[in-house]
Amino acid sequence: MKYKLAMSATEVSAYMDEVFPQVRHLGFAVENLGPGEITVSMKIGNESLRPGGTVSGPTMFTLADCASYLIILAHIGKVALAVTTNLNINFLSKPGQKDLIATARLLKLGKRLAVCDIELRSRDEEQLVAHATATYSIPPRNDAPAASSA
Repeated sequence: MKYKLAMSATEVSAYMDEVFPQVRHLGFAVENLGPGEITVSMKIGNESLRPGGTVSGPTMFTLADCASYLIILAHIGKVALAVTTNLNINFLSKPGQKDLIATARLLKLGKRLAVCDIELRSRDEEQLVAHATATYSIPPRNDAPAASSA
């Protein structure tokens, strides 16, 4: 499937800072962006760890959700109210205490729904630490003609 980008990596990052400044401290960075695919990293610190010294499930979930949101925005533009309707994650192996890398791919990009596949790895590691799928609801756009109320 061919997808066309609506925003650059810099624009997507700036928009995320604008609409979600509360997550700036989590250390997300867009490392690569191309048609249908994005790579997003997340800094891992002590606040991201669970007992046993591994990255917590909620941290990995957050990265999967963020990567999905960013790949969708990169393709549909500035639509802040695109929202997660479903996110399923499978934790596959114990991640190291390294930054996490998410690679998200669009599986479907429709007018109202988008579906993504997300793979999470520890930086510089081949083995998947988690795999997720996400579905987002895309709100109606204002460029569509309004229905008459006659």
